[in-house]
Amino acid sequence: VVAILAQVWLAATHRRGFHHCSSLSQPPAIRMGSVKTFKLKKHLAKKLNQNRPLPQWFRMKTGTKIRYNKFRRHWRRGKIGL
Repeated sequence: VVAILAQVWLAATHRRGFHHCSSLSQPPAIRMGSVKTFKLKKHLAKKLNQNRPLPQWFRMKTGTKIRYNKFRRHWRRGKIGL
């Protein structure tokens, strides 16, 4: 039943012009559930910790050319890809 609903959703979004790589290519019920495994929670926590700016003391270090974190991710634009 869920697979059929997902196919119908994909067909509807494909006609509206959504790309399949976006987060809207899946029905809202399939995107993320409230019940998560510990492995998934660890993965999400790691991505949460990685999504922060550089410390100021690191920017002030002599000899470094890194000024900002180029891998920052916006919660709505950049998806993790689980």
